[in-house]
Amino acid sequence: MEARKAFQDVLKQKRAKPLSRRALLRDSALGFGALGLQSLLAAEASTGNPLAPREPHFKPRAKRVIFLFMHGGPSSIDIFDYKPYLVKHHGEPLPIERPLAFADGKVGPLTKPQWDFKPGGQSGMMISDLFPHVRERADDLCLIRSMVGEGVDHGAALLQTFTGSSTFTRPSMGSWSVYGLGSENSNLPGFVTIKPTLSHGGSKNWASAFLPGSYQGTAIGHSGMKVDDIQKEPIEYLINKSLSTDQQRFELDMLQNINRRHADMNAQDPQLEARINAFELAFRMQIQAPEAFEVERESEATKKLYGLDDPTTADFGWQCVLARRLIARDVRFVQCTHSYKWDQHSDLVEKHTQNAAEVDKPIAALLADLKARGLMEDTLVIWAGEFGRTPVSESGNGRDHNPYGYSIWMAGAGVKPGMVYGATDEIGYHAAENRMHIHDFHATVLHILGLDHEKLTFPYAGREFRLTDVAGFVHHDILS
Repeated sequence: MEARKAFQDVLKQKRAKPLSRRALLRDSALGFGALGLQSLLAAEASTGNPLAPREPHFKPRAKRVIFLFMHGGPSSIDIFDYKPYLVKHHGEPLPIERPLAFADGKVGPLTKPQWDFKPGGQSGMMISDLFPHVRERADDLCLIRSMVGEGVDHGAALLQTFTGSSTFTRPSMGSWSVYGLGSENSNLPGFVTIKPTLSHGGSKNWASAFLPGSYQGTAIGHSGMKVDDIQKEPIEYLINKSLSTDQQRFELDMLQNINRRHADMNAQDPQLEARINAFELAFRMQIQAPEAFEVERESEATKKLYGLDDPTTADFGWQCVLARRLIARDVRFVQCTHSYKWDQHSDLVEKHTQNAAEVDKPIAALLADLKARGLMEDTLVIWAGEFGRTPVSESGNGRDHNPYGYSIWMAGAGVKPGMVYGATDEIGYHAAENRMHIHDFHATVLHILGLDHEKLTFPYAGREFRLTDVAGFVHHDILS
């Protein structure tokens, strides 16, 4: 009762204007506990930092995530989903009614995999010659051959892959992860996306949407930039060489004082709150960010391992090295994007061969390097596109989009290594066994991070929202 009376007194004093969160925290203090709001605001109330580490719902299997995204839709049946039926019935008509497709014209017959498949590792996991280096790491992979999405076009499929919704603006998976767990490094962002694509949803694929802006992804360059230019940009952007550190601190303190006075005088402004925290983070990043981005400091052996000495692999190799350097410094969620190269409606053999050559060696190197450094023990690595491709040809030498049954894989903390989970039908068109919808995928990843997807919610527009919306279940069979 005393807490409620104190809260009412505060309201009377502030009757002429609405209270901001900061003002209410300042004036009512522990009265929030009696009103049931203390747990919601505990982290920020105690530290002033929305990215402060938070306790997970239960013991996590992994603390961090690296998401390797192949933009355009790699052909699962040419890489990870071996289908002898297609070899035997190559050239025959599609034996089922064709579902909704992206391109209705120039549809051809069943087309066998364009590369030979061989078993990899002690697990004997069948992987094609398109990814020989990844095949050598087969015993590290948990290969899921039964992924299902709903978007037949790239925009819808990317948004659903990253945000759970193909039609509405929603927070990205990385944003939800940092919202739920915070960050363990106060001098670096909790969520980083390296060379993200600017098409097919663009920044929505790493944005925080209605979550506070502090949880959005920090983009390192974009897909159209060269690595050499990106390497220069973070350091030049973060350090103002014309001012000393003390002078920058003085300027920032003045600016933050004005912002906080404005925040106290007005109703809660999420954008202003996010800007205050962003300025502070940008200043603190000067301590660690330059060193974190100095990939050139890696040993010659490491550079060679990732293919930085080869123009074909240097770009994605650099992304993978940077991802490892960031998660080693406790960045919570890192996305690497091989952008927009896998959309082969024609010339599949030529283009997929080139694409795979650019990423195969760096990905295998990342897995080996993480394992050697002991980082795989608490890091989850994900490889995925936005969908797969059809078992029938298009334009004679390509394949159309297929969200109805495709392959992804995970590796590292939280998943069983050397495991194949789920299956598509005999032609590789529809998921037929242990179907994993994108909502299930999100629920499972959050579970590996120690988060209950049904409890990780945020109030917005009159209801509680979550990454999995009103669906999704955890696939416990893949968990270690």
